[in-house]
Amino acid sequence: MRNKKIYIIIVLTLITITLAGYYVFSSNGKNEIYALSKYGSRSDEVRQIQTKLKRWGYYNGNIDGIYGSQTLEAVKWFQSKNGLQVDGIAGPKTLAAMGINSSTSNTNGGYSNSDLNLLAHLVYAEARGESYTGQVAVASVVLNRVKNSSFPNTVAGVIYQRGAFSVVADGQINLTPNQTAIAAAQDAINGWDPTYGAIYYFNPNTATSGWIWSRPLTVVIGNHRFCK
Repeated sequence: MRNKKIYIIIVLTLITITLAGYYVFSSNGKNEIYALSKYGSRSDEVRQIQTKLKRWGYYNGNIDGIYGSQTLEAVKWFQSKNGLQVDGIAGPKTLAAMGINSSTSNTNGGYSNSDLNLLAHLVYAEARGESYTGQVAVASVVLNRVKNSSFPNTVAGVIYQRGAFSVVADGQINLTPNQTAIAAAQDAINGWDPTYGAIYYFNPNTATSGWIWSRPLTVVIGNHRFCK
């Protein structure tokens, strides 16, 4: 009987160790299980991570699906710039911010397809001549306003707020967005905010309002100054 109990304990221990190598429990207390990409991992998910980070300028290595030291540092940099826990581990929150599906991540952050479509229209109308980062930045300003109590709490409310965007008044908002604008809107929804929380932006070469210059600057991207 004693030998049988010892055998059962050994088997259960081995099963636990095996599962721990592939899964971790989430911290939300619901015992959900998800795949984890971290240093030493090799997978298609790692390749997706590298592709995203390289496109955004965080990663300069090869797209090889190997989670090495360069990928680790790139993930840490991305996490630090996006208000995430800087641990170098691509868990659910980090994957969601990158727009990569995992079993526990919501890549649309509660926004609808209609929100994404309208946001892409705004990005194309306002920033189609800007860099990709500059287009994500414009989308981020809209989303930051949605979260700010001084503005309407919907994407449509922010974009169509009277006097907010000249492209609404002149009809450019109705132009068909290209894939770049759509991708930029999606990346902003996924959590990438290169503006560091800005709720305003303007082109210093065309701005006529003295008030906008009084707003605290967060970053300059292309032709736009982003402010709080």
